[in-house]
Amino acid sequence: MIRPSVLLFALLMSAPALYRYVTDEVDISQVLIRFLIAVPIAAVLLAGMRFITAGYGRTEEPGTPATPTPGEPGPGSS
Repeated sequence: MIRPSVLLFALLMSAPALYRYVTDEVDISQVLIRFLIAVPIAAVLLAGMRFITAGYGRTEEPGTPATPTPGEPGPGSS
């Protein structure tokens, strides 16, 4: 299913063609073709943005602190 944000972004990307249609410089078929081309491009760009920002705002739960006991080698010792 296509997200509304994708359609809005595609509409924004094809806005110059829509404006040229309003000023009667291009045909409606040209505008629709440009919009249909903009939809998958917008979907890929927004998916990339969601992937990059997926970890933002998450807080990690603090782990249990490890207390070393005497006689056991610590991490990194041979």
